[in-house]
Amino acid sequence: MFNLPFIKKLQIVIFLTCLSVFAVGCSGDNLLVDEVGKWEIVDAGLPAALISIWGSDADDIWIVGADSGDGIGPMVLHRQQGKWSRISTGRTGDLWWVFGFDDGPIFMGGENGMILRQDGDVMKLMETPGRATVYGIWGTTPNDLWAVGGNVIDGGFVWRYTGDKWFELTQLPERIKINHSMFKVWGNDSNDVWIIGTGGVILNYKNGTLLEQSGITNRTLFTIHGNNEIAIIVGGSGEQGKILEYQKNAWKEISLKETPHIIGVRVKEEIGYAVGIRGTVLKRDNNGWSKVNTGINLSEAFHSVWIDSDGGVWAVGGKVLAPPLVDGVMIYRAP
Repeated sequence: MFNLPFIKKLQIVIFLTCLSVFAVGCSGDNLLVDEVGKWEIVDAGLPAALISIWGSDADDIWIVGADSGDGIGPMVLHRQQGKWSRISTGRTGDLWWVFGFDDGPIFMGGENGMILRQDGDVMKLMETPGRATVYGIWGTTPNDLWAVGGNVIDGGFVWRYTGDKWFELTQLPERIKINHSMFKVWGNDSNDVWIIGTGGVILNYKNGTLLEQSGITNRTLFTIHGNNEIAIIVGGSGEQGKILEYQKNAWKEISLKETPHIIGVRVKEEIGYAVGIRGTVLKRDNNGWSKVNTGINLSEAFHSVWIDSDGGVWAVGGKVLAPPLVDGVMIYRAP
């Protein structure tokens, strides 16, 4: 590992005044709010878009992204001991998701059915049953994992890994497999897993049975995350952002006025953050959802968000909606 030469932390000091406002989540009258603490640009204008972020704590953070075209392969960044380093994967192609466990290993998914396993300093390419793009990975243990994805030619897929090899879940309905891509997977445990994708597809793997709960929206659903009490899906298209919340065994759409396309979401205890196009950042707390005034004007889209162990918030993105996937950007709010 080596220090990333082009990562230069911009010392942009943004003083945010704490205003006394009420954030109303379900009424649709979401207000623009400031937060205690400053948002800053960590880096911008990188040669490849930054697509996904995950970490075990505030000083062990992984970011993956598009292939930078510089011969090193997909953008993989690792923060350790307060410094960012770029990791060479020895592979080519874009990476779309990173997921791991606090004590390792780390899994990265991307183009051509690629799933990389980083265990300590060793990175290996795992054998997978297909060549479509892996958009999401999640699991309960390193030997109990799910991967989802798809493309126009091969359709959508759901794979499982149980410690031996990745295999295709045959329960995925044929009409969904042919007509949709699966974008993300997340669950409370190995017997209660949610899978979402294009066209508003929502699937729930419950105690060995794959059930469909689509029909709430026909918009693309991009990311799902939650905790023991709630699951949150974000998606949309253009100027129509979508937030769906699952509570008390039912999905409910949350109406937010003038909220554009939302792509990433992360939940930590009672706090949630969602991010989207044109630098959009939303926050969920006990009062519901509200738009966040980051004080940073960006044209790029945020694709993924993560809340670290100290309560700091990281968002990454770039030009992620269509090739070329460039202009990587990362912002951070201190606790």
